[in-house]
Amino acid sequence: MIPMAGNGYFDVAAGAPLHPVAREALAVALADGWADPARLYTQARRARQLLDAARAATAETLGVRADEVAFCANGTQACHLGVLGLLEGRRRVGGTLVHSAIEHSAVLHAAQWHAARGGAAVSVPVDRAGRVDPDAFTAALANGGVGAAALIAASHEVGTVQPVATVAAACDRTGVPLYVDAAQCLGRQPVPAGWSVLSGSAHKWGGPPGVGLLVVRTGARWVAPFPTDERESGRAAGAPALPAIVAAAAALRAVAAESAAADARLRTLVDRVRATVAATVPDVEVVGDPVDRLAHLVTFSVLYVDGEALVHELDRLGFAVSSGSSCTSSTLEPSHVLVAMGVLSHGNVRLSLPADVDETEVDRFLAVLPGVVARLRAQSGAVGL
Repeated sequence: MIPMAGNGYFDVAAGAPLHPVAREALAVALADGWADPARLYTQARRARQLLDAARAATAETLGVRADEVAFCANGTQACHLGVLGLLEGRRRVGGTLVHSAIEHSAVLHAAQWHAARGGAAVSVPVDRAGRVDPDAFTAALANGGVGAAALIAASHEVGTVQPVATVAAACDRTGVPLYVDAAQCLGRQPVPAGWSVLSGSAHKWGGPPGVGLLVVRTGARWVAPFPTDERESGRAAGAPALPAIVAAAAALRAVAAESAAADARLRTLVDRVRATVAATVPDVEVVGDPVDRLAHLVTFSVLYVDGEALVHELDRLGFAVSSGSSCTSSTLEPSHVLVAMGVLSHGNVRLSLPADVDETEVDRFLAVLPGVVARLRAQSGAVGL
């Protein structure tokens, strides 16, 4: 039997375990929120009350208006709607999307889809810490014909926080609306200011999978890029996954309330990981900004080791980690984020710690990692290189 998320689960950036509050809310909503909230009979009115309450709670947590919040099928859909909706709303102004080189693949896929239909996309470089250059971003905005801009709030691969406020100010000066992918930040950090559209994904903050969050600020020139219906104010079509939405809203409110204490604890643990890995594993590069970063996430790259093999060996020892850079047979491509940063991309490992992570498991990971790396290097014949 495959174990559930346990003490060695270090991959909440990919998907966080269901928060206990979300589990309770899901059970209640499954019993009381199964009807179609668009109907008029008693059961439907109760479902509508649950949906409205979830929307209001989410808006309050994020500091936005309830009518600005829409729920989607997942975070990827929310991202596509956010980016392409801004471009659609600004079609007469210009067809160029300006984005950072380290956006999530969902943004890059939207940019490719847009370009294949006659639009254009401009990628802005980042420095070695993974931070976008605000001056280069501003220059790209000034080129003319820019319909929208996109900037991730914090890198999902290395944790570096992006200068959203600075870029948003530049967007405001040029009249370009800004989309922000806040998937890794929601519930953990305050929402950055100055954006027109924001998106997130519930399973990143401890809600259930299958709930994406799309927030369109009042006054934003956003037009649905795909067919819609009367649901979610015409922003996301189809019946909402109401029980999951209720659980997602409950989880977001809970993790936001716990964020200050969690941030302090996780930042200390990640600092320990960064220092210990650098000191105990030869030929390793710990990447991302060491200070201005997400508290729970750390990434390092190990020379002479295949990232996929490292993930499998750590899994055998009870640790669930992620690798975005191993050259797999399916893609043969390293992480676009690490390549854009100009850092070592081979043997990449990302740890993203849950708020209730067992400190002894972090120490066990640090104790076994040097031996795992040495063993894999020996197996590949890389010893002494």
